[in-house]
Amino acid sequence: MNRSFLKQLKEIVSPENILTNPTECLTYGYDNSRRHGQPFAVIFPDNELHVQKIINICNQHNTPIIARGRGTGTTGATAPINGGIIISFEHMNKIIHMDAENRYIDVQPGVTNLEVQQCAAEHGLFWAPDPTSSAFCSVGGNLAYNSAGPRAVKYGTCRENTLGLRAITGNGEIIQCGTHTTKGVVGYDLTRLIIGSEGNLALITQATLKLLPLPSAKHTLKASYNSVDSAARAVTQIMSQAVIPCALEFMDKNALDMVRDYSTTQLPTNAAAMLMIEVDGHIDTIQQDSGIITTACKVDGHIETELAKTKDEAAALWQTRKALSPCLRKIAPKKINEDVVVPVSNIPALINELDDLSQVHEIKIVNFGHAGNGNIHVNLLVNPDDEVEIKAADKCLNDIFDLVLKLNGSLSGEHGVGLEKRNFISKELGKTEINLMHQVKRVFDKNNILNPGKTLPDI
Repeated sequence: MNRSFLKQLKEIVSPENILTNPTECLTYGYDNSRRHGQPFAVIFPDNELHVQKIINICNQHNTPIIARGRGTGTTGATAPINGGIIISFEHMNKIIHMDAENRYIDVQPGVTNLEVQQCAAEHGLFWAPDPTSSAFCSVGGNLAYNSAGPRAVKYGTCRENTLGLRAITGNGEIIQCGTHTTKGVVGYDLTRLIIGSEGNLALITQATLKLLPLPSAKHTLKASYNSVDSAARAVTQIMSQAVIPCALEFMDKNALDMVRDYSTTQLPTNAAAMLMIEVDGHIDTIQQDSGIITTACKVDGHIETELAKTKDEAAALWQTRKALSPCLRKIAPKKINEDVVVPVSNIPALINELDDLSQVHEIKIVNFGHAGNGNIHVNLLVNPDDEVEIKAADKCLNDIFDLVLKLNGSLSGEHGVGLEKRNFISKELGKTEINLMHQVKRVFDKNNILNPGKTLPDI
């Protein structure tokens, strides 16, 4: 590393807030994918001015910067494949202002999703995004990927639940975009552009999050089916009536079998698929609303629908769902994990054809996810050390993406692109669109120092 560059960095933050020892830096080169890169240094800014100074110095030395929250992403987006430095927002973890009357909260990017929820709950409010890793993941990471979780089916993603941002572009310019109000159409919507850009355009230093009133009642249901097709048709029927569930999760038989030993709740043994459904609302109408959902569950192939009788039963059911990803990781540490999304009415076709692809390519596929908005996590259980399996998986993955696009879907619902899907993006986006995105990138980051080589394929 250039000594002048390192000396300049050390003048910005205190000595304990910068790591240069390769062993210490190594752990910051991973995220929750198989990808890894070795950073030159890891730096922990305490405030917005620190971030701006770091970006300006990296521009002077043409050094890549990779922003990192808590490393829970699954696409390799925070792996420093080109070297450079990791800028970790662990120390920028303050809740700046809570405005319960106007239902918003200003936070720094290092605040965890859980901390936001706990603060909001004290005022009878909540932030809609709730990824499976919510106890650990940071708001900055949520915004970088536009991560959402189960509640997105009713309440939307980060883009729908973020009012404004403060950020610093790759050119070192501080920008403030959005509003503190739920309406505002002055200028272009830079807030939504930056959310989901994976640290590629600007680094978020503050976010204004829109909060919602906590519902006074919830009912949690589990519905079992004798085929994945019937469960998928039930999803379509549930989403076609007026009561919108706040969560609608799908698990196929492979997923149920995988998680059974890790669950404290009773899972159906005679089912090919199961739906987990949460209905929220007012205590005076929740019974009627959950009854409407229960009726909508009843399609051909429906076995039974059960209501969790206590909060503990409901919590156990959700713990089962949240245990799926770590359980699969334990069984198949190097599985291929995709999060495709299709229109809800096309879920039956997606699930059926995924089963066909599993047989054609002789690869076990486990499907689960946020079925209420068509976001299915497709897990290919392969051994990366087996060349034959990997070649089959590559062909299978290509066929899966072609299938998704044929069904008017998208290659990523909430995990983002990073490195894992970068080379497939041209399947979904045309040359003109990709070229426009590269032009936008150059406006925000003329020297291409922010997370280079990620998200956008080469022109």
